Amino acid sequence: MSLAILAYLTAILVLYILSKGKYDNLVESLDKKQFPLKNLLPIGLYIMDAIGCRYVSNYDRRLLVKISEIYGSKNSWHYLKIHWANKMVLFALGVFVILLIGLGTAIDMTYAVLSICFLAMIVILSDRELDSKLKRRHLSIQWDFPDFLNKLTLLVNAGLTTSRAWEKVIRENKKQSDLYREAEIVIAEINSGKSEIKAYEDFSRRCRTVEVARFVSIVIQNIRKGNSELASIFRVLSNECWEMRKNTAKKLGEEASTKMVIPMMFMLVAILLIVSTPAVLSIFKM
Repeated sequence: MSLAILAYLTAILVLYILSKGKYDNLVESLDKKQFPLKNLLPIGLYIMDAIGCRYVSNYDRRLLVKISEIYGSKNSWHYLKIHWANKMVLFALGVFVILLIGLGTAIDMTYAVLSICFLAMIVILSDRELDSKLKRRHLSIQWDFPDFLNKLTLLVNAGLTTSRAWEKVIRENKKQSDLYREAEIVIAEINSGKSEIKAYEDFSRRCRTVEVARFVSIVIQNIRKGNSELASIFRVLSNECWEMRKNTAKKLGEEASTKMVIPMMFMLVAILLIVSTPAVLSIFKM
């Protein structure tokens, strides 16, 4: 088994040397916090190129939809490759862990099955992490949208058009979040010549939340047909969004309290052990 580990490490070292400097254009811009294995990602990219992966399967298309929503459609193919590379590196590290554990373990059918399950779990969890990022993004947008809409409503009520009010909200904003980054893109696109309707539709498509979709449909209807009661409609929608935000906060609080049950059980067991240990020891001494 030790020879197998040595051979495996040699193979990884060879792959590292072959891939070093070859994928700097894909890896250098990545955030180290989001991709802790950034320095090893060239190995995964090299493996994917070596096996001739084209990223065109149905599974890849599903991944691409999620990735384009998180990182933007322009960078979707880039991050799809990075996702696969990260998965390959995690898989390689999982194989290394299995080989290490195998040094002091008898190799049998149980060990083989557990090893396969461990590697499968690594693959599944890498996709679950993508789902978690998407969920956090949706939650961030839902959380910030009522405040954004409230500011927009006040400005529209003061007589500004939706686009002017939108631009003023973005210009005076000091918060960096998913919603405001997407809203900044809308203004940039309108200023570059894209029609308002198309810019708002793309905004809705990128955010993919019910609140934003309803808001955009109201704005587009106002652009096409006109509506003197736009501020009032925004106010009603804003109140609904605040209620949804309150419900989301309650839901998150309930989830947090549920997650605390297991740690509290461990703490209770620990306290019981601390309290009962002296009594048990005194009984044995008697």
